[in-house]
Amino acid sequence: MKVLGLILSGSSHDNLDKLTIKRTSSAVPVFGKYRAIDFTLSNMVNSGISKVGILTQYNPRSLMDHVGSGKEWNLDRKRGGIFILQPFMTDKNMNMYYKGTADAIYQNMTLLKRSDEDFVLIGSGDYIYNIDFREVYKNHIRNGADITLLTKSSEGYNLKDYGQIEVDENNRVKNIYEKQSDKITDKIFLGIYFINKSLLMELLYSHVPNGSNNLLLDIIIPNLNSLRVFSYEHKGYWRNIKKSVKEYYDTNQDILKKDIRNELFYTRKIYTKLKDAAPPKINITAKVKNSFIADGSIINGTVKNSILSRGVIVRAGAVVENCIILQDSIIEEGSQIKNMIIDKNVVIREGKNIQGSNKNLITVEKGTVL
Repeated sequence: MKVLGLILSGSSHDNLDKLTIKRTSSAVPVFGKYRAIDFTLSNMVNSGISKVGILTQYNPRSLMDHVGSGKEWNLDRKRGGIFILQPFMTDKNMNMYYKGTADAIYQNMTLLKRSDEDFVLIGSGDYIYNIDFREVYKNHIRNGADITLLTKSSEGYNLKDYGQIEVDENNRVKNIYEKQSDKITDKIFLGIYFINKSLLMELLYSHVPNGSNNLLLDIIIPNLNSLRVFSYEHKGYWRNIKKSVKEYYDTNQDILKKDIRNELFYTRKIYTKLKDAAPPKINITAKVKNSFIADGSIINGTVKNSILSRGVIVRAGAVVENCIILQDSIIEEGSQIKNMIIDKNVVIREGKNIQGSNKNLITVEKGTVL
C-alpha cells in the first residue's frame, strides 16, 4: 500500500477556550501523557504509511516541539519521513495563510509531485480513534473508488457539527448534507478522505485557482455525480476534541471506561513523545478512585474520577474530583476543586474551593495562579 498521509492542523478554533490560546488544537494534551495528533499519526504509521505531511499555521510551536523529527513514530528516515508544512509567501501568493483544506494542500503541491505514492490519506490531528487504514485501502480498491469517505453511525453525535452522508445499497455516496440540525441520514462524515493522488492533483489544479478552497464543499460535493465516491463506515470509538470544551472533557473521561481504553490502546499501539519520569507516587495519605495518574505525579490528597498528566502534585488535604489537570500543575493543601480543566503549570493556592458543574466546566489558562 503506497499511501501519502496528510494531517490537517491549520484551522483556528476558539471552541476549546483557553486550551488553544498558545497551541493548536492538534497539540492539546489528552489522557495524561498524549497529544491529540498522536492518534492520527500512529494510525497512519501502524497502517504502513511512512511519509506524512502535517499542514499547520496557527500557534505551531507546541506541535512542532512535540512531533520533532518523528523519531517516536519511526518517521526519522532518509526516504519518506515527516514534513511540517506551513504557509509561505511567494511572488504569486502574498497571503501567509491557508484559505481552506483544498488551498492548504494546493500550496504544498510539491510534496504530492515528488512523492511516488499512488494514494493520499487526508485526516485531521484533532481526532481520537484507533483504526487500520489498510482496511480502508482494500475497500477503496474493491469498489473501484475515486474517493472514499470515512463515516460513522450518527447516534450520539450533535448533527449540526457534522456532514450527513446518504448512500445507496452499494455504499456509493449519493448526497452530502453539510451540518444540518435535523437528522436526514444515519451516517456522519468523519472528515477523513482516501483519494487517488493523480485525481486529487487534477481536482486541485482545476478548482483552487478559481477560488474553490474547501475540499468537501467546493470540490467533492459539486462533483458527486461525476466521481465515484464511496463510504467506509468506522464502527469503533471516534471523537473530535475540537468541537467544544465539553467534548474535550468527555473524551478524556472516556479513558476511565475499560472497553474504550482497551480499544484505543490495546488493539494497535499509540505512540507519543517519550519523557523520562519516575512512576507516579501515591503516598499513604492519598485516596485515589477511578482516576488516571501519569508518570512523575505525586499524590498526597484525594483524587476521584480525574485525569492527571505528568508531574502533577496534589498535596495533603486537597480534593480533586471530576477534573482534567495538565502537566506540572500543583493543587496545594486543603484545596477543593471539582469539574475543572486545568492547563499546564497552574497553581491552585492553599484552601481554595473552586467548583464547576458538568454543564458549566471551569477552564484555567496555562501558568495561572489562583
